[in-house]
Amino acid sequence: MTTDEVTGLDFMEHSFSNTLPRRDFLKLAGGGILLFFTVGDLDLLAQQRRGLPTDFNAFLKIGEDGRVVCYTGKIEMGQGIITSLRQMLAEELDVALESVDIVMGDTDLCPWDMGTFGSMSTRIFGPALRKAGAEARAVMLELASEYLKTPIDSLTVENGVVYDKSNKQNRIAYAILAKGKKIERRAAGSVSVKKPSEFKIIGKSLTRRDAKEKVTGKAKFTSDIRISGMLYAKIVRPPAHDSKLVSVDVSEAKNMKNVQVIQEGDFIAVLHQYPDVAEEALSKIKVQFEKPELDLNEINIFDHLLKVAPEGKVVTKGGDIQKGESESAAMAEHTYLDGYKAHAAIEPHAALVHIEGNKANVWASTQNPFTAKEEVAKALGFSSEHVRMMPVFVGGGFGGKTTNLQIIDAARLAKLTGKPVQVAYTRKEEFFFDSFRPAAVVKIKSGIDSKGKMNLWDYHVYFAGSRGAEQFYDIPHHRTTAYNASWTGAAGTHPFATGAWRAPSNNTNTFARESQIDIMAAKAGIDPIEFRIQNLADKRMQNVLRSAAKQFGWKPAKAPSGRGFGVACGIDAGTLVATIVEVKVNKNTGEVKVIRLVCAQDMGLVVNPEGAKIQMEGCLTMGLGYALKEDVRFTGKEILDVNFDTYEIPRFSWLPKIETIIIDNQESDPQGGGEPAIVTVGAVVANAIFDAVGVRVYQQPMTPERVKEALKKG
Repeated sequence: MTTDEVTGLDFMEHSFSNTLPRRDFLKLAGGGILLFFTVGDLDLLAQQRRGLPTDFNAFLKIGEDGRVVCYTGKIEMGQGIITSLRQMLAEELDVALESVDIVMGDTDLCPWDMGTFGSMSTRIFGPALRKAGAEARAVMLELASEYLKTPIDSLTVENGVVYDKSNKQNRIAYAILAKGKKIERRAAGSVSVKKPSEFKIIGKSLTRRDAKEKVTGKAKFTSDIRISGMLYAKIVRPPAHDSKLVSVDVSEAKNMKNVQVIQEGDFIAVLHQYPDVAEEALSKIKVQFEKPELDLNEINIFDHLLKVAPEGKVVTKGGDIQKGESESAAMAEHTYLDGYKAHAAIEPHAALVHIEGNKANVWASTQNPFTAKEEVAKALGFSSEHVRMMPVFVGGGFGGKTTNLQIIDAARLAKLTGKPVQVAYTRKEEFFFDSFRPAAVVKIKSGIDSKGKMNLWDYHVYFAGSRGAEQFYDIPHHRTTAYNASWTGAAGTHPFATGAWRAPSNNTNTFARESQIDIMAAKAGIDPIEFRIQNLADKRMQNVLRSAAKQFGWKPAKAPSGRGFGVACGIDAGTLVATIVEVKVNKNTGEVKVIRLVCAQDMGLVVNPEGAKIQMEGCLTMGLGYALKEDVRFTGKEILDVNFDTYEIPRFSWLPKIETIIIDNQESDPQGGGEPAIVTVGAVVANAIFDAVGVRVYQQPMTPERVKEALKKG
C-alpha cells in the first residue's frame, strides 16, 4: 500500500517499507541531492525532549526524475499550506510548480516537528524553506558549472533547467545533474533568497492543490481508511468527567454474533466489522456510573474562576497607574465575561491502528503526529521507532486536535484484539472530550484626559491567557496583568479540559480591549475610528484601519449613532487586522443580524493571495459563531451540549456580505493568516450593537437573551 493510495493526496509514491526508520530512509533514498535544514530554534525544543532528533527539522530532495520533494512534519488541515509551501520552494529553486511535492506528517519519512498550530507554518517554517530552496539552487548551479564548464556567474535557471546566459543551447536539467549522484548537504543559511521584484510564483493567487480531491470526495480522512480485517470500536463513556464506574453488565453484548467485548478495568469496548452492529452492541451494555458532585455551570463559572485565580503576573507596564487615574478627566471600569467554546471541527477525532508484531501503523486526525507517535509507543510499550504515523487529511483542528485520546483508545484495542481497530468519535464524544476554549474574565479600568487622549489602562485577564492582552495603543500609564498566562489552569480551575482554540486567548482579550476602547471613544464624544487613530502610534495599524474604513464607506459619527456600525482592531501571529461591520438589532427579540462585514489585514508578504482571502473568510465566519451563539452548557462535569441542535455554529442563512482587503506589504516577512481575522469579530459585533441601540453587552456570546437583558437595563 503506497502513501498515495492511503491518503488520496498527490504525494509522490515511495518504494520503502512502511516501517522503515528515518535514518535508514536517508541511507536508501536513492540518487539525487538531499538538503537538510533546521527551522528556527525548533532543534533546541527537540533537545529538551529525550530521544527526539536534533539534527534537522525538514529536508528537500531533488530526484533523478527532476521532481522536487519537501519532507516536513507539518500537516494539512484546511489552512492551505500544501499549496503555499510549494510556491515558496518552487520560487527559490526556479522550478515549475507542478514539479514540486510536499510530503507531510509521515513520521517515517519526515523529520521531527513540534506540530501544526499557532499560524507558524508560513511565518516560521516558510522562511527556512525558502532559504533551503535557495541553497539547493546554489548546489545545482555548482554542479552545472562543472558540467557545462561555464562560470556560475554566467549561468541562470528556468523551470529546473540551468543554461548559459550567452548561449541557451548550452544547458542541463536538474534531473540530469542529479542522476547517478548521492549528495547530502546541511543548509548553512548563507545564500540570499529572492527579492519581491524577482518573484514569479510567490504572490500569485492559486487554487488549492487539494481542492479537487476534497470537492469530489476523493480525499481520504482517517474515517475513510479501510484495511483488511479492521474492526470498528464503540466504547462505554461516562455521563460526566471523573465519574466512577459502579456496575456493568456486558452479557447481552457478548451474546451478539461476531461481537468482541473488551473489558480492562473501567475501559469497556465492543468491536465488530460493521460500525452499526458495534453501536447496537454498545446499547445493550447495562452500566451505572456515580457522577461527581460539583455545583458549577455556565452561569456561576465566572465567580468560581475569580475565587480560584492564582496571583497575577504583570505582562507589560509603563508609566504610573495612580498618576494616570489622577490625571484622567473621565474613567470607565467594566468586567467582561466569555464562556467555554467547543472546537466543533467538521471532522470528529478518529484513529486507526494496525499492529504487526512489534510495529504499529497509525492513521489519525491529529495536529501533532510526532507527539502522537510517542504517546502510542508509550501506550503499547513499543520503541517509538516502531510506530509510524501515516499522513492523512485532517478536517479542521483549530487547536482541538492536539489532544490524541482517540489514538490511545485505538492503540489499546488493537493490542488487546490483535486486529486493526478504528475509533471514530460520535459528535457527542467530540463535545465530551473536547479541550474547550476556556471561560474567562477580564476587568479593565481606563481613562482619558480632557482632550480625549487615552492616558490610563489597567487590564486584568483571568484564565483566557495573555496572547493578545498586550494592548497596542499609545497609552502613557498602563499595566496588563494575567492571572494564569496560558489557556489552562491548575487542577480545580475548570470542570473539564481546556486548551488552545483558534487564536487562543486573543479572541477574549480583543473582545474586552476593543469594547473598552469604544466605551472611551463614546465618553470622549469622538467617532470610534478617529478615536483609535488619534491614540495609535503604529502607522501600519493606522493604515489597516483607514483601508477598512475606506472600503466600508465609513462616515464619522459619535456612537451610538443608530446606524449599527462597529469597528475593532487586533494583532495576532504578526498580522494586523481591522474589521468593520453593520448590524441590525431586533429590539423585541434581541436577535442580532450582521448585514455586512469588511476586514483589512496587513500580513506582510502574501504567498498565495487567494489562500489568504479564504482563510480570512473562514476566520470571520467562525468568529460570528463565538460572538453570537456558541456557549457550552454544563452541569458540574457533565456536558449538556452534545450536537449542533443546541450548540449552534454559523449557518449560511445568517452570514453577511464579507469583503476582505489584504494590504500589499512585500517588504515585510510573511506572517500568520490562519487565525488573525477571527480575533476582532466579537468586539466588532459588540460595538455595532452599542451603535445600533445604545446598550452594551459585556458577555460572549451576545445571544438574543443577553441583548434583551441589556435593553431592559438600558
